[in-house]
Amino acid sequence: MKKTEMHIAGKDCVLYAQENAEYLLVQPVDEHDRALLDSEVAYIAGNTEQRFGLAAFHIDDWNSALTPWEMPLLRGKGRFGSGAADTLDWICRHLLPYCTERLGMAYGNARCFLGGYSLAGLFALWSGYQTDKFCGVAGVSPSVWYEGWLEFAAKSSLHAESVYLSLGTKEENAKHPVLAQIGHRIREYAQILADADRAPRHVLEWNEGGHFSDSDTRTAKGFVWLLQNGG
Repeated sequence: MKKTEMHIAGKDCVLYAQENAEYLLVQPVDEHDRALLDSEVAYIAGNTEQRFGLAAFHIDDWNSALTPWEMPLLRGKGRFGSGAADTLDWICRHLLPYCTERLGMAYGNARCFLGGYSLAGLFALWSGYQTDKFCGVAGVSPSVWYEGWLEFAAKSSLHAESVYLSLGTKEENAKHPVLAQIGHRIREYAQILADADRAPRHVLEWNEGGHFSDSDTRTAKGFVWLLQNGG
């Protein structure tokens, strides 16, 4: 597995590449996620026979660049932003063409999957409704408590063919009243997927622990499922 750090159109990125890769995995990361990428990629490589590359890019403002519309922050003053559209545009215009070329893929025919953790998981799910560039999306402990998300999903058409969802078993025990809704919200979202006119392949998996447990392994499991079920 070759690892290359690079700067693409204003963003710090890292590309992990196997020889003769057939799939490109894409993941927004913060500093914590980035520090765990080596173990995440090793887990993926050890649990699938599919050949892949993984492109991770750093998000500076987690509360703005990954959220599709504004809502009040859960703690303190201020608001979540509406920068998801700009982030997705950057992925489609810059990251995907560059990385597919580096992997020797034809951009228009590349099999790409987008996944992320927490707000990045929400971003991945939302992106599956915005573009057909991703065959599958993975929302790992995704922030589906986000204001307006279920209403958006219920009335929108999904382009992605496969959706992976997961949540920690203790996450719905959160003390914050909004975060405590996560169990109900993710079950309801899974039902929305099941009831869709063109229901995607999808799964809702439960992991032991709370929101901050084993994020690298959980994210890796999401990508493994997509590689095995979304290709």
